[in-house]
Amino acid sequence: MSQFFYVHPETPQTRLINQAVAIVRNGGVVIYPTDSGYALGCQLENKQALERICQIRRLNDKHNFTLLCRDLSEIATYARVDNVAFRLLRNNTPGAYTFIFKGTKEVPRRLMNPKRKTIGIRIPDNAIALALLEALGEPLMSTSLILPDSDVAESDPEDIRDKLEHAVDLIMSGGYLGEQPTTVIDFSDDEMKVLRVGTGDPSPFE
Repeated sequence: MSQFFYVHPETPQTRLINQAVAIVRNGGVVIYPTDSGYALGCQLENKQALERICQIRRLNDKHNFTLLCRDLSEIATYARVDNVAFRLLRNNTPGAYTFIFKGTKEVPRRLMNPKRKTIGIRIPDNAIALALLEALGEPLMSTSLILPDSDVAESDPEDIRDKLEHAVDLIMSGGYLGEQPTTVIDFSDDEMKVLRVGTGDPSPFE
């Protein structure tokens, strides 16, 4: 059975964040809040934890995973970011955007799109997610918590507990979030494209 933490949405308790980091580093799968609903996360290099996430969501090997990063300096290690993209990201993060880039050799191959060698990158505008990333000191492998019989990310932590408390190691409750998909911007080709319009304002990228 998973642990369940009530985390303050604006001033996350350091003790709970540190316990969450220990669970991630120990190979755990965690559910945590972002600015686009709840997400599943695990340590970047942990293959077994990733497989558990794929089972929960019934994902195949063509799914596009996302790395949640705490700041821009971290992104450059994992994504090929040119000067134009860097300026746009600097002016529009943190925020409800997912950016698609060509991955670097630092990204495990199993996380990248097998044909295009791309990876999703996010800097979330959520105090709990940012505190978790800051304490972890590395990106979190992440995917939205969309269950197999649903089209939208889960938004109610009590519902999540009922459905998944035996499938994950930790649920971090940051309150009810509502459904807020990210805006997806593709920087992986020569021409930047808006692939999906969500909560993030697409106009800076059009």
